[in-house]
Amino acid sequence: IESEEIEVPLRGRALLENPLLNKGQAFTVEERRALGLEGLLPDRVATLEEQVEQAFEQYQAKETTLERYVYLASLQDRNEALFYRLVLDNITDMMPVIYTPGVGLACQRWSHIYRRPRGLYIAYPHRDNLDEMLANAPIGDPRVIVVTDGERILGLGDQGVGGMGIPVGKLSLYTLCAGVHPATTLPITLDVGTNNKELLNDPMYLGWRHERVRGAEYDEFIEKFVQAVMKAFPNVLLQWEDFAKNNASRLLKRYHDRLCTFNDDIQGTGAVTLAGLLTAVDMSGTRISDHRIVMLGAGSAAVGIADQIITAMQERDGTSEADARATISMLDSRGLVHTGREDIYSEPDKVAYAQPAELVKGWAVNDPLRINLEEVVRYSKPTVLIGTSSDPGSFTETIIREMAAHCEHPIVLPLSNPTSKCEADPKDVLFWTQGRALVATGSPFPDVHINGQTVRIGQCNNSFIFPGVGLGVIASKAHRVTDQMMYAAANALANYVNARNDPLKPLYPPLNEVRDVSRQVAISVAKEAVKAGLADPMSDDEIEARVNHCMWEPHYSHYHYVKG
Repeated sequence: IESEEIEVPLRGRALLENPLLNKGQAFTVEERRALGLEGLLPDRVATLEEQVEQAFEQYQAKETTLERYVYLASLQDRNEALFYRLVLDNITDMMPVIYTPGVGLACQRWSHIYRRPRGLYIAYPHRDNLDEMLANAPIGDPRVIVVTDGERILGLGDQGVGGMGIPVGKLSLYTLCAGVHPATTLPITLDVGTNNKELLNDPMYLGWRHERVRGAEYDEFIEKFVQAVMKAFPNVLLQWEDFAKNNASRLLKRYHDRLCTFNDDIQGTGAVTLAGLLTAVDMSGTRISDHRIVMLGAGSAAVGIADQIITAMQERDGTSEADARATISMLDSRGLVHTGREDIYSEPDKVAYAQPAELVKGWAVNDPLRINLEEVVRYSKPTVLIGTSSDPGSFTETIIREMAAHCEHPIVLPLSNPTSKCEADPKDVLFWTQGRALVATGSPFPDVHINGQTVRIGQCNNSFIFPGVGLGVIASKAHRVTDQMMYAAANALANYVNARNDPLKPLYPPLNEVRDVSRQVAISVAKEAVKAGLADPMSDDEIEARVNHCMWEPHYSHYHYVKG
């Protein structure tokens, strides 16, 4: 790869200011002479490895997570190959900076740390110029778009135009985790206003200073956007990210058959959570259909997880859909979702997972219409507890001990991001269960030392799923993303973990193995696409060859100038 020669249409400072082509001090003497760079760089020629060492030293000098985020973003803006090489070499330490939880801080401070534009900002007042804006995209023929409207950023809520940190971060993970070339990725923020009063009152806020557009006007804007994308980039994969629950699932349902698209908060979260659950089930020597599952949170993420669990019960154990649904209890902000609650009937996703009111008639609870988590755990005796509530500390000692009293290996998954929103500290969960619990979290947590052993806490990180899904779609040229493709991705991740012969293995692999994981996920997704007739027929060997070919490694090529 190092000896690869490519033609470039830029010379001089224009070349140095192009982050996809800039090599900084690594331009050779010959290149400097041929490309008009003499005198623009210090004399010494450096290797990529030496640049990584220098960049890491500068990174370490930053004292806070936000400072480190800003430094890495600036590096990405001037030299993408160096940025990706640095982060890939230090992925365990740096992923929490460029993505959760660090990206949450960046989104909150976006208007104050903004330096250089990346991607497209499409504001509602300019909705009649969508074709022109897409034509201005810095990427002429993107393979992957990640789009947000900034309304539900992680567990932080409405961040308005600051939500751009999420598409930028997600697409960086496509490249880091699956080798999707950065020159084929495009982040987009749909600026439809914000209801965050703090942002509206901030004189430095960079977005459209207006309350959020709702209803028919919002839907019409989204429709215009989708049509413009299909016209400009007919072969692109469009990923929806961090839309509010009242929009996320309905937009996915509206568009999943019209273009190649998926929602990572719903489908990606569902697949990665299912993978960890399948690993825990195998470790405990049980079947997934044997488990009773309680979910704190009933938004789009929870529904996506539940949908994937039902698919697994049907595929693995032959369980009927009705019996599978009966094993899952959901709680929203008002408590257990059940058919006796009139307020749920305006939300079809909740109704689909409502427990029958008759189930709770014999429960001694304070209020049958507001049955809390402690009461649900006491009476339903779950073996699995999943949190997507963004309610920190809601998995209390009383709840976990009650669960452990009737379950040898309780499976506890407090998944809310960022760390400040997590339902429980895994150290506490393990202490309360004498080390018997099987735990994974959404954000990174340190190892736990208990019973003379060190337990590594696996991170239920969507980066184990969505980059591989995207890679599989790109490699196979699939024209749709289906639930079965997501189920194939979950199985690939679970199989990867279960292949590790480690009695103390966490439910997820370490982040430094994410490229190997993504390769396996991509192969499984591509095979499913071919099987479903969503991609051209090809052999398994050809699929693997295509996936390998599509995985870019950060490196420098030798440049040859060709006048544009």
